[in-house]
Amino acid sequence: MSPLFVSDELNFLVLENYIGGKFIPGRSHIDSYDPSTGEVYCKVPDSGEEEVDAAVAAAKKAFPDWSARSPQQRADVLNKLADLIEANMEDFVQAESRDQGKTLMFARTVDIPRSVYNFRFFASSVLHHTTDCSQIGHMGCLNYTVRCPVGVAGLISPWNLPLYLLTWKIAPAIATGNTVVAKPSEMTSVTAWMMCKLMQQAGVPPGVVNLVFGTGPRAGDALVAHADVPLISFTGSSATAQRITERSAPYCKKLSLELGGKNPAIIFADADMEQCIETTIRSSFSNQGEICLCTSRIYVERSIYSEFLQKFVAAAKKWKTGSPSDSQNNNGALISKEHLEKVRGFVALAKSEGAIIHCGEGVDQLDLPAHNKSGYFMPATVISGLPDSSRVMQEEIFGPVTCISPFDSEEEAVARGNDVRYGLSATVWSRDVGRVHRVAERLQAGLVWTNCWLVRDLNLPFGGMKSSGVGREGGKDSYHFFTEVKSITIKH
Repeated sequence: MSPLFVSDELNFLVLENYIGGKFIPGRSHIDSYDPSTGEVYCKVPDSGEEEVDAAVAAAKKAFPDWSARSPQQRADVLNKLADLIEANMEDFVQAESRDQGKTLMFARTVDIPRSVYNFRFFASSVLHHTTDCSQIGHMGCLNYTVRCPVGVAGLISPWNLPLYLLTWKIAPAIATGNTVVAKPSEMTSVTAWMMCKLMQQAGVPPGVVNLVFGTGPRAGDALVAHADVPLISFTGSSATAQRITERSAPYCKKLSLELGGKNPAIIFADADMEQCIETTIRSSFSNQGEICLCTSRIYVERSIYSEFLQKFVAAAKKWKTGSPSDSQNNNGALISKEHLEKVRGFVALAKSEGAIIHCGEGVDQLDLPAHNKSGYFMPATVISGLPDSSRVMQEEIFGPVTCISPFDSEEEAVARGNDVRYGLSATVWSRDVGRVHRVAERLQAGLVWTNCWLVRDLNLPFGGMKSSGVGREGGKDSYHFFTEVKSITIKH
């Protein structure tokens, strides 16, 4: 795939928008930082209404031909694109790690393989949906449904799992016959731009996939408010989702909003302690805690609370944070200086409220290589002694921080697990089959894992309750979201 990187005389990587099958230079740019060094290394176009208008026009032009292709023809293109990303796997891995701050190992084992699989999954899934049919025999009528692509889909993806979540949106959108205008986060745009370099070779016609880079207030706002974009899929913060809802309301757009979480783990006394701790360490701290599904509240039955806390803190101290390129490290850097300060602020708040900081921020010093000294690193942090009313227990932190509290009864555990405005995911740990079914049903969360975490079947719905989102995506749900259903009646 080389040369992937086009640099100017200052050795910055300079990205370009991808509109109508062509790379279009930006007129002004935003600095993008390498989180592991704190240094600017990339210039991202600061696009606005003009660039979005051009991208939407290109997508509208491409829609009639692309939507007229058979599902198999579109699937062939998705599979080819998957093959090309896979063939350039290590280039994408290196770029994702540098751009986002995550470890090479996480990018290599999670982000890029899942990005490839997203295309392959939806290439297959789109071939296997069925529609409804009914008869009204006494009237001589046959009724059936068909599904039609919606048109130009506006896709806005976040910075935590950049290519992973962008392809989770692009794949079903184009598989079902839509064309797209996508806006990745301005902080992590590189792998999206790299993917655009493969579009022509994959057989993606000009205008079917368009990438416009820039900020939410400029490029994102222009996209969600565009009259010719009838559908928006967004992953990000609840505050931004509120703005999207307001801006899209005059047009009655279809919205899918995957938002934040404040996810509980409920650990009963009969849990497999060893497996539970190993998995809950991962669910709390993976990808620097920058996953919407990460565990940030751990409720432990009182009879095992002291033992669990001791063992969990010991395991957290072994969760290594440092240079993303070091295979011995579990975590790399947080996304930005501002985000690091925000996460540190929650730890400081907890301390001011009398909580115990068992390990991590302010307790353990990181031994970083010289070139990483200015990076945005934070060790895995475990907190106890906070009331559920604390902001630290109520608000999404989105960093390597988790809080542990004891509980006395199943009723109490469920009530406290539900006592936040979010409802994205939860985990339950118990050997009692009846209890795990009972608790899972009562928890207000779109996804509940029992005795495991982040086991995903892409056929099943993904999304949250309450302030964690609107709508679901996944095999059938994505098919329904990215299409409109039409009922047809034939009298014979």
